[in-house]
Amino acid sequence: MPGPHERIIFAVDVDSSTRAFEWAALLQGEVGMLKVGLELFVSEGPSVVHGLRQRGARVFLDLKLHDIPNTVRQSAQQAARLGAELLTVHASGGAAMVAAAVEGATQGAREVRLPAPVVLAVTVLTSISDAELDAVGMRGPCEDAVLRLGKLAVNAGAQGLVCSPRETKLLRGEIGKAPLLVVPGIRPASSDTHDQARAETPAKAIADGASLLVVGRPIREAADPVARTREIAAEIDRALSA
Repeated sequence: MPGPHERIIFAVDVDSSTRAFEWAALLQGEVGMLKVGLELFVSEGPSVVHGLRQRGARVFLDLKLHDIPNTVRQSAQQAARLGAELLTVHASGGAAMVAAAVEGATQGAREVRLPAPVVLAVTVLTSISDAELDAVGMRGPCEDAVLRLGKLAVNAGAQGLVCSPRETKLLRGEIGKAPLLVVPGIRPASSDTHDQARAETPAKAIADGASLLVVGRPIREAADPVARTREIAAEIDRALSA
């Protein structure tokens, strides 16, 4: 099993390769993986993934693919060729789309002789509340929607899910121990929840069955990011030892 620090995925939500590489250097050995999201990928493109990997970082490519199955298949194929280890799609795209992502990721990795990335299905964004879910016409509450979409995605071949820490225990009880549960919306007790409607502490998320924790602003905005990262790792360690 990964050590406490290896369970931390740092969200590199910046707008340039230069800043991303600075964070990679600062947190080398302190986190298990770096998450490249839409802002950075749109700004810098595939080269930032290559650059991070050349610097020894493991990359989670968080693009939340959501399109017709053929487009998602081809996009996942290209993402796998970049060497991403985790890749996200939206579970709400449906079973055929999720299955196409897994197929494309497997094919792309095979072409460049790399391990296939784990395809993670995003259930309900952590910024969404029950009221907002209802406003977009999705049957809720959030817990019900997360469980419904999570089961659909896992049955379609997704090897893991992205969910709010508030639904982690529910999902783990329903889908078993094998699938990864990657949990954003992590806020140490001393941190602001910002725009996360369903945030939770690292210890609680781990205790409820989270595999990996995505942490961004609490580290980026800390006076001492390395010290804050080590605090989170220590909290994870205590939860694992409990």
